[in-house]
Amino acid sequence: MSAGRWNLGAGLEGRGVIVTGAASGIGRATALAMAAAGAKVAAVDRDETGVRATVAELEQGAGHVAIVFDLADIASIPDLVAEADRAFDGLWALAHVAAVLRRQPLDEVTEADWDLQIDVNLKASFFLNRAAGRAMIARGRGGRIINFTSGAWLVGPVSGSDAYVASKGGLVSMTRGFARSYGPHGILVNAVSPGQIDTPMQHVDNPPEIVAAGMAACPLRRMGRPEELAAVVVFLASEHASFINGATINVSGGLIMY
Repeated sequence: MSAGRWNLGAGLEGRGVIVTGAASGIGRATALAMAAAGAKVAAVDRDETGVRATVAELEQGAGHVAIVFDLADIASIPDLVAEADRAFDGLWALAHVAAVLRRQPLDEVTEADWDLQIDVNLKASFFLNRAAGRAMIARGRGGRIINFTSGAWLVGPVSGSDAYVASKGGLVSMTRGFARSYGPHGILVNAVSPGQIDTPMQHVDNPPEIVAAGMAACPLRRMGRPEELAAVVVFLASEHASFINGATINVSGGLIMY
């Protein structure tokens, strides 16, 4: 690689990427970072106002698209991927950030609560990864799939996130399975494991004292910023990450160490 190519998003120029959860938080930051690296972004979210606002911030005329989509509609996931694949004449990367969290005491989790979080966070992730992988295999150009878990997949749930963390633990194992299956096709599949990040989800039904305790426990004494996660995603989608596969990347400021 020439000295002039040592930029974070090397190889992303002109390539098509899907970013889910792009209306806010880490997803929005990832869409902005991918576009800044030269990628063509399909920003996906069920929040129409939010996702269109994200795309409006991207460089106009660069081929970016906003796709309003609810991942609970699992049967339509192949159509979502096909739309992005057609729009970009090939899909290089999927950055799957979207998730749903319901914080509630363990004894108050209903079957509906469980099903929603498992269906959106794990079941939809499986079919989205598979659809993206199939599209990449059909093009024969390789690719990248980056999933998002949670640091709690390793240490267990806190603050009423039992069903959510169960789904995120399953996502780590799922990611490893796809990494084994798609690696021979040049498609690298990894997961990012955030710690405490300052996003809207971090503050939903989360008492301020719990948020403060998390910051105090982190060696950096702060929450992470969405942009700090987005930078890791761009790296994993780039040429620089060409020998990283099946990994779960810990981005927690040292809150979690392994």
